Amino acid sequence: MDGTILVADDDRTIRTVLTQALTRAGCKVHATSSLVTLMRWVEEGKGDLVISDVVMPDGNGIEQLPKIAQARPGLPVIVISAQNTIMTAIQATEAEAYDYLPKPFDLPDLMKRASRALETKRRAPAPRTPEMSDAAAGGDLPLVGRTQAMQALYRLVARVMNTALPVLITGESGTGKSLIARAIHDFSDRRARPFVTVTPSDLAGMDGPDAVLSRARGGAILFDEVGDLDAEAQLRIVRMLDAMGDHAPRIMATSQGDLAQRLEEHSFREDLYYRLAGVTIAVPSLRERVEDIPLLAEHFLLRAERDGLGPRRLAPQALEVIRAYSWPGNVRQLENAMQRLVVTSNGEEIGRGDVELVLGGQPMAEPLRGGHEGEKLSASVERHLKRYFDLHGGQLPPIGLYQRILKEIETPLIEISLDATGGNQAKCADLLGINRNTLRKKITDLDIRVTRRRKLM
Repeated sequence: MDGTILVADDDRTIRTVLTQALTRAGCKVHATSSLVTLMRWVEEGKGDLVISDVVMPDGNGIEQLPKIAQARPGLPVIVISAQNTIMTAIQATEAEAYDYLPKPFDLPDLMKRASRALETKRRAPAPRTPEMSDAAAGGDLPLVGRTQAMQALYRLVARVMNTALPVLITGESGTGKSLIARAIHDFSDRRARPFVTVTPSDLAGMDGPDAVLSRARGGAILFDEVGDLDAEAQLRIVRMLDAMGDHAPRIMATSQGDLAQRLEEHSFREDLYYRLAGVTIAVPSLRERVEDIPLLAEHFLLRAERDGLGPRRLAPQALEVIRAYSWPGNVRQLENAMQRLVVTSNGEEIGRGDVELVLGGQPMAEPLRGGHEGEKLSASVERHLKRYFDLHGGQLPPIGLYQRILKEIETPLIEISLDATGGNQAKCADLLGINRNTLRKKITDLDIRVTRRRKLM
């Protein structure tokens, strides 16, 4: 790589790591913890690329993008952020960031993106600040997550939000399918127009479909749980979609069931399926993104505190119970459980007993590893990898896939092996068939927490 890179991050460690890596790659680096300093460098004409955090002591990195574009048209900006929410990804896209990466990021991946940015001459952007709806601006959508599955989902949403393609959103009950549809609308060019959710009763009668189109007025129409509609309602939708003329509304649909299977069973119209599935967004269940559960739980506790219910925090043992629970109701069930815990717990700290009392009366789904008894490990890995590729809607995942997948497999393997050997690293290394120094390096590189049961030897 060749060029000058401006790095803005309030984390000294990140500034140091990026400075060293980029310098070794052949770049000149100016690093700062201040957006004021960053803007001064930009206005002075310094830098061929900007890498900026979002939340800084003196402002918001995304809000600086229009100013950077005005001062230096074509200067690429890579946004990095620990705010792993759908709003951050969409706002970065709206502000015409060259790229967006969630923290913690993969350093080789960031280096490759930086190299591409330096080689690419971007057109001068025409930025604008989106006027979001109150719901979106409030940041209260529980669509947060730092797992690869959720980050891929955010990127796909950001890519499709201003297209005219129909969107089919699939996933279990409680995963937030309707919220994603609403977010696509609220951040799109159509956000000032109506958002109409259609029920079977709205399609009844000869004038039902026409009335729906009249209400939408070029905005967006959401067919909620379209798989539950009977044959008559499906036919009415097909005819309605075929009759749409100019200024047609954006069409979206959600489905909890497997529509592909319904097609095979001939219980869902093939012509309707292909009219709705322009882009398919598969929303993962909580069981498929366990690492996001603590983040979501903290989100709901902070929301309760903002609502005046007082501060609450989860004891480590309580968090273990929450992580181990199967959450058949997904994000919605987790939200309800956290609300109950805020009300029923006696002190600021929510203990294991509090969580077990609340979850004891709630339904359980299959265990986290259940649902595929007898399945070979290779088949399980293949199934999850295929789902990960499907989440990108026909696009290739971000580069660096091998290292990301390897890290996700290595981390639980080492953690479970450490648990099984009582934290004895010599025994763990023998069990894994690797050198003890290699194990220590992997514990450090993978940021594996060494608990009381996993003492470094």
